[in-house]
Amino acid sequence: MHHFFVTPEQVLPPRIVIEGGDVNHMKNVLRMKIGEKLEISDGNSKIYICEIDAFEEDTIRLQILEEVEADTELPSKIYLFQGLPKGDKMELIVQKAVELGVYEVIPVATKRAVVKLDQKKAKKKVERWNLVAEGGAKQSGRTLVPCVTEVLSFRQALEKAEQLDVVLIPYELAEGMEETRTIVDAIRPGESIGIFIGPEGGFEKEEVELAMEMGAKSITLGKRILRTETAGITCLSILMYQLEDRTGK
Repeated sequence: MHHFFVTPEQVLPPRIVIEGGDVNHMKNVLRMKIGEKLEISDGNSKIYICEIDAFEEDTIRLQILEEVEADTELPSKIYLFQGLPKGDKMELIVQKAVELGVYEVIPVATKRAVVKLDQKKAKKKVERWNLVAEGGAKQSGRTLVPCVTEVLSFRQALEKAEQLDVVLIPYELAEGMEETRTIVDAIRPGESIGIFIGPEGGFEKEEVELAMEMGAKSITLGKRILRTETAGITCLSILMYQLEDRTGK
């Protein structure tokens, strides 16, 4: 069953009105028919089981068949602060992070980042990454579409992270799996969590030291050196298991 997102304003019980780019996608790409069933998320915690009632020029009207409380979101909001990687790796990172339950992705310009984006290029990239996030949210049955923010400097990212309950920074020079277990085990459902992932080449030592001065906790992800596109996925997988295991869901 196809999954789409709408704003709460588009939910007008007993109907939902589809607008914008999804109209063309449903009509001309998916070639959906009147009477076909689909799932709709309102960006909150509800999923509506609907069927297509009518195609109009710029909108599609749906009939609500059933309203259910969704349970696909993690019990904590996780923010991924991702150092800008080369090529199209950011698209893969965004897609998989969304599938694993991330709440927000913050691209970060770090010292070792090879990619340098001017304002115009950065805006286009962010628009593209948000489309990828929407696709990942639809595919994985999320009830909300995680936001990919504008690109921040490392210091701006740290200042944003100061508002969170727990901030983790996997670092290849960090030692002690036992210490990492202790840090992760102490995280409780409901706490907001930030994860800082370096680009190719990792973080500069000074960046890690600054992050720790501002409250981040350095952890290890094991004895192997992970690629930037692997590190964030690994960390999110660990946290997803930890948080959902504690809620019994």
